[in-house]
Amino acid sequence: MSEIKRLTPPQSRRVNALVKKECCNCFDGNCILLDDGDECVCPQLISYSLLCKWFRAAVLPLDKVLYAELYAAEDKRRCLVCGASFASSSNNVKYCPDCRKRITNRQAAERMRKRRVLVTQ
Repeated sequence: MSEIKRLTPPQSRRVNALVKKECCNCFDGNCILLDDGDECVCPQLISYSLLCKWFRAAVLPLDKVLYAELYAAEDKRRCLVCGASFASSSNNVKYCPDCRKRITNRQAAERMRKRRVLVTQ
């Protein structure tokens, strides 16, 4: 995890949002750790790279999907419906979160249809 990762623009926006929301060292866009009397802009907010060691170690793992995109490529799974890659903490997950909701609703509707047919007969 010591190498500097380059970010795409969408990844950079997600990283910046995560820094502003979750990083305990970021206050009003300034880095408390780098403060030596003068305000210092957080380097993570103005870069397209993962520069901050604190961010990589403590804040980035909070967003499992982004962490998987950047570091844990082998932990990513492919959705059987749409083929999108997603992070999974379980071995038996087959669908991405978006497809999972649709599939679950479809399966529940089918299960209820079968149940109603059995009741009416």
